Amino acid sequence: MSSLTWIFAATLLGGVLSVLLAGVFAFAARPHWVPRLVSFAVGTLLGAVFLEILPHALEYGHAKPVAMSVLIGLLVFFVLEKLVLWRHCHHESCEVHGVETQTHDHGHHRAGLMILVGDTFHNFVDGILIAGAFLADTQLGIVTALAIIAHELPQEVGDFLVLLHSGYSKSRAMFFNLLSSLAMVVGGLLGYQALAGMSELTPYLLGVAASSMLYVAVADLIPGLHKRPELSATLEQVLLIGAGIALIGVVGNASGV
Repeated sequence: MSSLTWIFAATLLGGVLSVLLAGVFAFAARPHWVPRLVSFAVGTLLGAVFLEILPHALEYGHAKPVAMSVLIGLLVFFVLEKLVLWRHCHHESCEVHGVETQTHDHGHHRAGLMILVGDTFHNFVDGILIAGAFLADTQLGIVTALAIIAHELPQEVGDFLVLLHSGYSKSRAMFFNLLSSLAMVVGGLLGYQALAGMSELTPYLLGVAASSMLYVAVADLIPGLHKRPELSATLEQVLLIGAGIALIGVVGNASGV
């Protein structure tokens, strides 16, 4: 398949599949599965960054500029999150969910709208990152898309819970989340058009992709795991993180054959 076909398929399948699976979890009222999904997502993100994305970026570009792109990316995502344009919530006790549990209806609807706007922007950026990865290498694109889908699942479960608690019906929550997921396809197609003729930018886009995944894993997901400090939970988290890393390794090797 061509790079464009891979990008379209990965962004469409990734966006829609993550929303549908998250809807199953949320509608079945099983939020206790979310911490396990988060642990697994941490492993896939870290595995994708250190086993695939950064090695490819360093292969195509010079070390110092690639490292600078990672650093700049981390700072940009920090600022975007501060502006509430980049918001990842994976459990009911996070800041956004704390807002939505207020008793005022206006607060409820504002939280739901904020989730949808932030998720749409997030999906659009993910689509661009997937496009850049596929333009660099098909194997890298597959691994990047897989890692993004894995971390989308717990986020989408959290988003569904916020929307339901904000007064959205199940059908409306599903519709708006599916609509938001199409931003990933738009980002992927626009990213392909913008980047197809600029291969020299690929290493630095990969650096930004790596910084995005590192930021989500280290600044957003891992702190939530520390809320369960008991030994049994820690062992479970380590095993699931290891399983996520192992999956990326297996997929990377298999797709490279």
